[in-house]
Amino acid sequence: MQFTAGPDPTDLLTLPWSTALEDWPREKLVSLPRGISRHVVRFARIGGLVYAIKEISADLADREFELLRTLARTGIPVVEAVGVVAGRTTPDGEPLDAALVTKHLRFSLPYRALFSRRLDPNLEPKLLDALAELLVRLHLIGFAWGDCSLSNTLFRRDAGALAAYLVDAETGEMRDQLSKGQRMNDLDIAETNLAGELLDLQMSGLLPESVDPLETAVSVLDRYDSLWRELTEPQPMHTDEWWQIERKMRRLNNLGYDVGQIQINEDNGEMVLETQVVEAGHHRRKLLELTGLDVQENQARRILNDLEAYRTQAVMPETDVDEFTVARHWLTDVFEPVIEAVPAELSERLEPAEIFHEVLEHRWFLSEAAGHEVSMDFATKSYIESVLPFRPEEAALLDPTLMGVGSLDDDSIEE
Repeated sequence: MQFTAGPDPTDLLTLPWSTALEDWPREKLVSLPRGISRHVVRFARIGGLVYAIKEISADLADREFELLRTLARTGIPVVEAVGVVAGRTTPDGEPLDAALVTKHLRFSLPYRALFSRRLDPNLEPKLLDALAELLVRLHLIGFAWGDCSLSNTLFRRDAGALAAYLVDAETGEMRDQLSKGQRMNDLDIAETNLAGELLDLQMSGLLPESVDPLETAVSVLDRYDSLWRELTEPQPMHTDEWWQIERKMRRLNNLGYDVGQIQINEDNGEMVLETQVVEAGHHRRKLLELTGLDVQENQARRILNDLEAYRTQAVMPETDVDEFTVARHWLTDVFEPVIEAVPAELSERLEPAEIFHEVLEHRWFLSEAAGHEVSMDFATKSYIESVLPFRPEEAALLDPTLMGVGSLDDDSIEE
């Protein structure tokens, strides 16, 4: 066998690679929600980590492995590609397909898990916003997905919103730049897939009666188009409106994007401002630089707002204190006490950054009710006692007995 691997192949070598994936023993597997898939997929837990293993031809496995790693290097939210196991044979010498190995994304949820528990009444728009943004980000770097769907996406909570991660790159293609026709083809595929998936949810009783599957699927095109135009279309302005440059850059930063190049074309008193968006994750990168915390984009924006409030309260205006010093004190005084206060038995309910966001939200509601600002310590204690224990563990949402899905004997598992 050949194992084309990332940093951690050793434990994976102990898996029964000489056995067809559909026949792997139950004790090696973890039950996760599954649906229709072109390939056999299994989930295995090794050393506290869960890996997704997909049986596929060697050429396709190598290609998808490289595509996932390329996307990750460009900052696209994707599952982590770990390795490809090729040259597999049974003990009798019969050849087996190769296996693509990825890490299961911690605290992530497939779309059916989100709908099965219905924790958020505004789930549909948040889900489609996340998917539209992921598709925009892919198209900006020249990646045509080829099979955009909810099934090929995992979602993580992001300060009350959702962040979408690409799971399956098998049908994808990387180019220097996509034409409008190539982008529209991806959108047509997305609309068709979404309509089918939402109709399936409706037939399963998981979609509210007020939600029309076809109209909802079409709406992702409008969400995509709005964001694409904001990020890419030139902006006309007069020669005396230079302030619009800063406003445009602030607007792009607020959307989570950095600007790599500004081009201004002037003609007869009129100007056209063109901005080249180079990378998403503006707030995430800034927070990581200041604090070392690696979180989702909306979580980072929320935390940076709290860090700024802490700075204005803790530092006199005439005092010259650099932002790294302020961030270090904020970590010690604010963030770490909240996370350390969470009992071990509740720590897997949500990831730390989402817990901190919810504590901030809880503090705001408590302050509104009290008519004055309550302390962070008081809000944290109240949240841990009255909110967090009643949040279902994210792991529980991945229990197939809650999903109405089949047993491990099925050949198809949702990727």
